[in-house]
Amino acid sequence: MEIRDLSPKALWNNFADLNEVPRPSKHEEHVIRFMVNYGNKLGLETITDSIGNVIIKKPATPGMENRRTVVLQAHLDMVHQKNNDTVFDFNTQGIEMYAEGDWVKARGTTLGADNGIGVAAAMTILAATDIPHPPLEALFTVDEETGMTGATRLDPANISGRILLNLDTEDDTELSIGCAGGLDTNTSYTYQQTAIGDGYACFTLKIKGLQGGHSGMDIHKGRANANKLMNRLLYKALQKTDLKLVSFDGGGLRNAIPREATSVIVLPKEQQKDLLPFLEEFTATVKTEYRSIEKTFTVEWEKIEVPQQAMDDADLKKIVNSLYALPNGVYRMSPDIADFVEVSSNLARVIIKDGSFVTQSLQRSGVESTKDDIANAVRAGFENTGCKVEQTGDYPGWKPNPGSAILHLMQKLYKNYFGHEPEVKACHAGLECGILGGHLPGLDMISFGPNITGAHSPDEKVQISSVQKFYGYLLEALKGVES
Repeated sequence: MEIRDLSPKALWNNFADLNEVPRPSKHEEHVIRFMVNYGNKLGLETITDSIGNVIIKKPATPGMENRRTVVLQAHLDMVHQKNNDTVFDFNTQGIEMYAEGDWVKARGTTLGADNGIGVAAAMTILAATDIPHPPLEALFTVDEETGMTGATRLDPANISGRILLNLDTEDDTELSIGCAGGLDTNTSYTYQQTAIGDGYACFTLKIKGLQGGHSGMDIHKGRANANKLMNRLLYKALQKTDLKLVSFDGGGLRNAIPREATSVIVLPKEQQKDLLPFLEEFTATVKTEYRSIEKTFTVEWEKIEVPQQAMDDADLKKIVNSLYALPNGVYRMSPDIADFVEVSSNLARVIIKDGSFVTQSLQRSGVESTKDDIANAVRAGFENTGCKVEQTGDYPGWKPNPGSAILHLMQKLYKNYFGHEPEVKACHAGLECGILGGHLPGLDMISFGPNITGAHSPDEKVQISSVQKFYGYLLEALKGVES
């Protein structure tokens, strides 16, 4: 079935229109213009603030004018991840979507259901003439995925609503009332290079086939990190051979668990016969460790022409050791909430090339003191290596409020609508609610959304039946808001 024929038809058509517009994080100029045009065509008050957030306001339907104003909030940008063998330009191309069974997917790239379905739902309500609702303010923020810039620099004068429905979670059985804060750690180091000389063979090594995923929502699932695996491979190879490293390129975006990594190594010619048995042994070990999770993991190798330079041996040992020791994955579980990740770190990006060693990682925690602790642990390790460390993009978590009036309403509506209680949770991902609540004290907030899996990876998909469930529930919520 064509995407535009799915139900609810207006929502899926809005999602299809949105996905025709390039909208990677940091490059939202096209989608900002798209949303402004959308609001203007509807004849609604449409505002763009200084950072690029778009606010579209719609009066209440007859009989609901005295009810409290509701803010529908979603972010315009999307994670731009693709498979290495997919040719795609996120700055110029629209997403290529298709339906398969009960799911909508993209061809070799992220889908943008995070948070495009939330945006499309708000667009549909703004355009509708047959949906009862209180006064609405649709807040479409920019750059959520790479720094929460839109939320951070929001002009609160443009928002009057005191209830906020954040449409940016990924499990339709859950209501989120809290989230983790985050901090980016970026490092750089200039290493020495030495001439390779004669008597060496050169190889490209590629780790592929990992699941990857969202570095907040999926961090507890035990998925392998391609950067850590590649570094582990190099560490073990250095114990058995006289390996030299030419380059290392692993991961992609700061908030995605790396799926792939590539390195270029050189070995003395007399040791090259040992490479294949070593790679086979390493692959078998990793497959055994991750046999229930990473079912398509592979290590590929190819012999290539020998370059002129490689990393100095002393720097190589120092860098490989620092990456091996780096905290990655779950750092601490919450002592207060069962089965909830409190603190984590994700080594998202490693680039080693032409004398430059660069990393990007993201630390998360719902507790400010433990966020500071993991950030210091990462900083200390890199500073011991001599790296320059910059920690930026610090944003707060969202403290749960179990007494929230909107939570109680949404719980009641959920049980009435679906016949069972929702799960009320805090999530380890970064939502904009913590920042928005700082701008707008007293704002009563809740977050919910349809089933989305594989977010922040090319495996991202959204469940069609769950979108129907989510949208119907959203409409019930708008009817249920009181004065």
